[in-house]
Amino acid sequence: MTSSSINNLTYTAITLDNVTALMPIENACHTHPWTEKLFRSCVGGRYFGDYAQTIDASGNSKIIGFYIGEYILGEATLMNICVNPIEQGQGLGNALLTQFIAQAKNLGGEQLWLDVRTSNTAAIMLYINHGFTEISRRTGYYPTATGYEDSIVMGKKLVS
Repeated sequence: MTSSSINNLTYTAITLDNVTALMPIENACHTHPWTEKLFRSCVGGRYFGDYAQTIDASGNSKIIGFYIGEYILGEATLMNICVNPIEQGQGLGNALLTQFIAQAKNLGGEQLWLDVRTSNTAAIMLYINHGFTEISRRTGYYPTATGYEDSIVMGKKLVS
């Protein structure tokens, strides 16, 4: 288990043992969340990810969010990023994205990719503020309650 502390959060590498504890956040964040089986398939191998937790004065820890990335041949893709909805609006998504970028760079990443729902304005602005730009769109990529929604594909080159 690896840990580091950034922005008063502790980041710990996700293992299969953590997936059950992370599923409530996954389910709360998405209208069409990953299944536990899919989540487990994205742990280890070419996948990397951390969960972030806070620790209060009494030593009690609380998981506030996580990200999952995929690394292949110099390219890293942000597959999933979630902040517990009751913790949103405090810059924690920014902290998790910063951690993803740092870990991708540590792995040798030169190019970052992600998809984001066209309706997710807050996430789009977060990604733009981190230097991501729109590359293309995928029509009907994300399921919704009434059909499908387009995805914006965003990319960012990492400078050594």
